[in-house]
Amino acid sequence: MLPPGLYRFDQVQPGDCLLTDWAKVTPQAIDAFAALTQDRFAIHLSDEGARAHGFDRRVAHGLLILSLVEGLKATAPAQFATFASLGWDWAFRAPVFANDSIRALVTVAAKRAAGPHRGLLTLAVSVENQNGQIVQQGQTRLMAHRASPAP
Repeated sequence: MLPPGLYRFDQVQPGDCLLTDWAKVTPQAIDAFAALTQDRFAIHLSDEGARAHGFDRRVAHGLLILSLVEGLKATAPAQFATFASLGWDWAFRAPVFANDSIRALVTVAAKRAAGPHRGLLTLAVSVENQNGQIVQQGQTRLMAHRASPAP
């Protein structure tokens, strides 16, 4: 695990990782996300709506969880000095229910220089709930600041 700090492209290697803090997925957060996105599918709005579709209780939006992961990365004690997201390859593995908690393990999967002042980091991200179950995982590609110009 990387110790607290802000890490530029040249300061990390494949295999370096950080673990975020926990975030609780509240019913209020689900409601706010539904209102913001207009995604009011029944599984997100109530326990009854979720049960009608085979879930035990209310399910958070998958994209809400991905958004929370972005916030958790941005507030983790160890962070990467990135400035642009270039995309995600992401999978929803299991539902996240109202009042679950999540955290993410973020690992440098690959890196490639992209000029003297920036580089491309590929980060593998695994999101677990409070029971240790992987609920989402995938990769994100980010443009990062370099520590110094390349020779």
